[in-house]
Order: sequence, then structure tokens, then C-alpha cells
Amino acid sequence: MSHVKQCMIRALLIRALLVATALAPCSLAAQDAYPTRPIRLVVGFAAGGPTDIPARYVADKLSDLLGQRVVVENKPGAAGMLATRDVLAQPRDGYTLLLCTHFEPINTAVYRNPGFALADLAPISLISKYYYGLVLSNSVAATDIASFTRYAKAHPGDISYATIGTASAQEIFAHQLERLAGISMTKVPYRSGPVALQDLIPGRIQFYVSPIIGILPQVRGKQINLIGVSSAERLAAIPDVPTMREQGIDFVRFGWLGICAGKGTPPDVIARLNRAIATIVASADYQQVTAKAASIPQSSSPDEMRKVIEQTRTEVEGTIREFGLQQDQ
Repeated sequence: MSHVKQCMIRALLIRALLVATALAPCSLAAQDAYPTRPIRLVVGFAAGGPTDIPARYVADKLSDLLGQRVVVENKPGAAGMLATRDVLAQPRDGYTLLLCTHFEPINTAVYRNPGFALADLAPISLISKYYYGLVLSNSVAATDIASFTRYAKAHPGDISYATIGTASAQEIFAHQLERLAGISMTKVPYRSGPVALQDLIPGRIQFYVSPIIGILPQVRGKQINLIGVSSAERLAAIPDVPTMREQGIDFVRFGWLGICAGKGTPPDVIARLNRAIATIVASADYQQVTAKAASIPQSSSPDEMRKVIEQTRTEVEGTIREFGLQQDQ
């Protein structure tokens, strides 16, 4: 190789090294700059419900920690699938986030074509887990699961229950209770929990399953009757309410909430959001807020959240097959 060529190659290498060195600080600065504009947090259920309340709390605290406003946008419909599709249709840059729930893995198990796959989601962190309550209209003369079973058998065809989406917790609980207790109930679909409560309170429907946070005010106001919870042990927020297991129904089930982005979101963005969420969940204020709502504060790594999502899918697949709930979408 000639001396001229060696000099040219050496010059090009030096130039490339100088360019790389100059760009490195810019790249780090770009990562540190996130976020530079407001962030959308899309919730697949109605405002004021059990998913919306914690989402707004976390969004408010994230706004403080990130220095940019995090705006909650409710997009109810199709058991949360409208929100999921919306988020996944946006650029994967960390500026559109999804309040993930157990509905994401359930929807991929129920619907043959939900419009997305679990692999399309990038988990960031859990924010809480919660248990469910079984509530009755005050028009039903029952105070526990045993007396409700007797009432349902004495009034065949008179018990209707609300469900929020196919294979939702409401429908799964209802089917399992029907089988275990030997009763029959009629499903009435609703768009959201708050709307279902509007019909439960006056007795237009008689039975409903809800995250505890979604029914506590009405229970404490004696507008509806809470007859059991799905936790393994009684909950500190409502210690007088027995578990389903105590009442002979060996069924323990919890739901969860978390924050997700679309697959392909930069790892540094995921990491920054994860750290911020962990700070929020560990705060004394958040601990108090969740305790009052009978929920359990819980953050996680992205990998830990991914395992929870996959576990949820595995748990519901058998029930979906047993009751023939799979359908086209």
C-alpha cells in the first residue's frame, strides 16, 4: 500500500473518530432530555372507574417527576382494546403510554384477532394489584354467598349480572359461581363499571363483581351489599367482609394495573419511566391512597411485569376454553 493511501486511510479514521466523539454527548443529551413535551396516558375504561382513579394519581405524580404534563385520556370500548390499538398505532417514542390491565392478556386469549399481540407491548412497571368484591343489589334478600345461593335457586331466572367485556372478571366469576353453587344467572353487558353500578343500585341488575376500589363508596354508603372478596385473607380496609374461601368457594384471584408502551420504545425511556414509577409507588402518599382503596401498591421491573402478563394469560386460557368464551373480533 502506498504512503499516500496510508495517509488517506489514517485521515478518514481520525475523522470518523472525531465525529463519533462529537455525537456521543449529543446522544446522551437527547436521552436525558426526555420528555420534551406532554405525554398521553391512555386508559381503556371510563373516567371515575377503578382503573381511572389510580391512573390519574400516577399521571399527576409523573408530571411532577418528569417535568412535563402527563395527560390521562379515557378511551373506553371493546374491553380496553380500543385504547390498546390506539397506543400501538402511535410512534414508539414514550409519548403515548397505556394503562395496562389484565384485560390485555385476556383479550388476546378470548379474541382470535384482537388487533394486537402481547409481544407488541413493552411493559414498564406494575403500579398496583387489587382484589375483587362480590356485590348484590339491596333488592336481593341475602347477606353472604350461602344465602345468595338459596335466593338464586328460589328465584330461577331472576338474577342478572353485569359484565364489562367478554371473559372479564365479572363473567369468569359468574360462570364459576354458577358451576360451584348450582345456580343460573343472566349476563347483561355494560360499557363500564360506573354505568353498571347505576343499574345495580336500584336493582335493575342484581349481581356484580368489581375491583374493591370501584365499589367502596357505594358499599360504605349501604347502597349495595358486599358479600365476599376474592383475596386469600380478609382485607384491612374492609375487615368485616369474609373471603370467598371462608364461605366455601375456593377461589382466589387478583387483578393488576401497570404502565406499558409500544414495543420498540427506546430502552433509556423505559428505564427513566420505570424509575419514576418506582419512586411514586414507594411514596407514603401512594401507600395510603392504595390502602384506603383496598389495593396493594406494587412496582416492578419490566421483565417482572412481562411475567405477570404471561401468567395472567395462562391462568385464563383454561376458563375461556371451559366456558366456550373464545370468539372472533
